[in-house]
Formats: sequence, structure tokens, C-alpha cells
Amino acid sequence: MKTVLTSRTNPLQRFTSWDQSALLIAMVVIIVFFSIQAPFFFTPLNFLNVFKDVSISLVAGVGMTVLLLVGDVDLSIGSTVGLVGVVVCHVVNATGSVFVAFLAAIGVGTVIGIVNSTIVTRLNVNSLICTLGMMTILRGVTMLLTRAVAVQVTVDSFKKLAVGSVFSIPVPILISVIVFIIFYFILQFVTFGRYVYACGDNPDAAKSAGLDVKKIKTVCFMICSIMAAIAGLMLTAKMNSGQPNSGVGLEFAIIAATILGGTSLSGGKGSLLGTLIGITLLRFVTNGMIMMNIDSHWQSVVSGAVIILAVALDTSRARRKEQESETLVKLAEETGDT
Repeated sequence: MKTVLTSRTNPLQRFTSWDQSALLIAMVVIIVFFSIQAPFFFTPLNFLNVFKDVSISLVAGVGMTVLLLVGDVDLSIGSTVGLVGVVVCHVVNATGSVFVAFLAAIGVGTVIGIVNSTIVTRLNVNSLICTLGMMTILRGVTMLLTRAVAVQVTVDSFKKLAVGSVFSIPVPILISVIVFIIFYFILQFVTFGRYVYACGDNPDAAKSAGLDVKKIKTVCFMICSIMAAIAGLMLTAKMNSGQPNSGVGLEFAIIAATILGGTSLSGGKGSLLGTLIGITLLRFVTNGMIMMNIDSHWQSVVSGAVIILAVALDTSRARRKEQESETLVKLAEETGDT
């Protein structure tokens, strides 16, 4: 057990990695560039709007990071956001209670997570294929529920989730900070967090050490879907309506940002701090392009390029890690010979 639990990368090394330092430098360069090109970019109001957008993506990104750490991925989070938005609108309109709407969002996310995890862990279907199918199913269900027409919220208090504040801190930002802190603590200081890294780093070794890998993956799938549901609740409050196309493409943006932040597609390596940096960087890029009135189609081109870049970086990291392992083996063999 001890070998498995200590096999992950040292937390300090992950947080001070060159990849994340490079991202921070890139973010500074991007901010300077757009500040020069767009006169209203470097303003308190615009930065506040950016961080509100980051807060929604970060909540979903936290869940995606946890799932990627065990070596799986969820392409259905965007569709989950859309379905939750519609369900939440109907529930809050019927009950007048934001709390009941929150419980409904959690319930929908939990069910989706359980279904995804069951298909992956019990039927041995690849998570990419499983959640790709679930993405289409959930979007279809959303369209059937709405007939492709937005559902308006009639309860004024619901908007406070988007425009309200606590101690002068906007509610969306406060929610994302709470979520981030909770899962940072879990991943770094709770036994379950060590299990997550262990299962992603070496599933066979984790099984040999007595870990229930399927159960751990099930919990991670549920976390991912529940975080997507909370993000859907926040986005719905921002728009004050349930849009059938809400969340389209969100999954790819979140995955790209997470991988850019250093989380590996193969599992076992990554950090929430990296995810935060990656999401913030991409939000600044998107916001800057909007401020410069760049055609939305070019924004799609940039998003696609970022996804390719993120996968290329992940492949490079994996190759570098493999080379380092081979070097250590050779050194060990040479030491043994002498």
C-alpha cells in the first residue's frame, strides 16, 4: 500500500512545474497584448466579468480534473450543463425555491455520473466513447424537454446566484473558491485524494494494494457530473433562463484548459492550481478577442488550435516522463554492475 500511495509526483514539484510557470508568463503577455489592442480590456469591470466567467468554468474544471486524474474523461459535461439548466428552471418556477433547484441540479448530476461510471466500470466501455454517446443523449433529452425553446425563470431571487454578493464578493466567485478549496484539500491531504492519484498512475498496482479501483472511479465520475451540474446552475442564473444549447463545446474548452494546466490524459498527474491557470488563460484570450471585435469563427479556430496544442503538450510530457524513467533504469543498472 505504501508503494502505491507514494508513487504520485510530489505536490511541490507539481505546483512549481515549468509548464505552469510558462502558462503564467503567457498569461501576462496576453494581458499586456490585449490591453494595448483593446482600450477597455484592462479595466476593473472587464476583469470582474472575466473572473465571473472563470468561476463557472472552474467549477466544471475541478470535476474534470478529478476524473482525468484517475485516467478517464467525460465529454458529456456540456450537455449536463444544458440539461441541468432546463430542469432547474422548471423546478424553481414550480417551487419558488432556489434551494430545491440546487438539490435538483445535484440529483441530475449524480444520476448522470452513476450511469456513466456504471457503463465504464461494469461494461468496460471506454470513457471517451461512453460519454460521447451520453453527450448526444443528454442534448437530445434537453431538446425534447424544451422543443428547442428557452425556458425563462420567473423567480427573481434566483438571479442572486449570478448578481448577488457576500461580503462584497460576487456569489459565482465565492462558490468557485469554496469548491476549489474543498477539492484542493481532498486531493492533497485526504486519503481519498491519494487513492485517486494512485489509481490513475498505476491501476494494476492500486488493485494489487487492495484499492477498489472501480469504486474510486465511480465516485470520480459522480464528482465530475455534480460539478458540471453546479456549473449549469450558475450559468442558468447568469442567463436567467434555461437555454437548450447551453454548454455546447464547454467540455472541449475545459479539457483543453485542464491539460494545458498540466493534468495528464493518461491519469496520475495534475493539480487544481494548473487547471485554474489554464482556465483563466483561455478566458482572457476569449475575452480579449471579443473586446477586439474579432469574428466569432476565428474564436472557434483558436479554440480548436488550443485543444491540439494541449494534447501535443500532454504527449510531450508523457514522452519526457518515459525518457526519464528509462534513464533512471539505466543508471540503476550501471550502479548495480559497479
